[in-house]
Amino acid sequence: MAPYFGCIVGRVANRIKNGKFDLNGVEYSLPINNGPNSLHGGLKGFDKVVWDVVERKEGEYPSITFQYESKDGEEGYPGDVTVRAVYSLPEATTLRLDMEAIPANKATPISLAQHTYWNLAGHNSGSILDHSIQIWAKHVTPVNENTIPTGEIMPVQDTPFDFTTEHRIGERINNVPGGYDHNYVLDSGDEKNGLKHAAKLKDPSSSRTLDLWTDAPGMQFYTANYVNGITGKGGAVYGKHAGVCLETQGFPNAINQPNFPSVVVQPGAKYKHTMLFEFSA
Repeated sequence: MAPYFGCIVGRVANRIKNGKFDLNGVEYSLPINNGPNSLHGGLKGFDKVVWDVVERKEGEYPSITFQYESKDGEEGYPGDVTVRAVYSLPEATTLRLDMEAIPANKATPISLAQHTYWNLAGHNSGSILDHSIQIWAKHVTPVNENTIPTGEIMPVQDTPFDFTTEHRIGERINNVPGGYDHNYVLDSGDEKNGLKHAAKLKDPSSSRTLDLWTDAPGMQFYTANYVNGITGKGGAVYGKHAGVCLETQGFPNAINQPNFPSVVVQPGAKYKHTMLFEFSA
């Protein structure tokens, strides 16, 4: 089973502590699928359901729109939610993803993430440890032994988490137990058209570069630590660190952390989340 390759995950991306949360006086229990936690929406999250194609545009600004109707009680979450994802190509070397979700009848946590694994040297080129990355984040949310944020907002300065200037991914990864799988607080990027610069990923062998822009508050930087011998395209076998995920998101376990930006969306209100991927070489 591929570990969320290329998927949109939800209703809530990342981990919820003990698979439980309280909302408006009701305790909700979610499926436990990651140690003691609920991860990426549960056992049958948005990555494992069939979305409908509701619009497709050709021409110089092509796009495709997917829609999914999530039902009240699905994977333990409250209320019906209509979810849309629009993939578009605004320029020849730019991919844009616009995600939105509208709860119909109950307040609910919503935090979607796009879980693509990137390897700019090519999918069958081995490890991404020689890629370099810059992340426009001066803080991370450190985690406990179950990968749940402690609630602290920790400065990255003088730690192996500091990518405020460009570093090789593998340069200090051995100083991070298990590898990078941490939420970065996107607090220092330039803005362009309402989006913040989140990260710049570079492959030295091809000089290919990916610039990621978003309006989300956080980004999970994940170095495929748990990918282990998965057979992919053309029979390629993907091992540990075969790709890197740049999952812009609400903070993990935000529903249980009052000091994190809220991920609760009220009925009739609209959740919105945009990612812009710019490629160059």
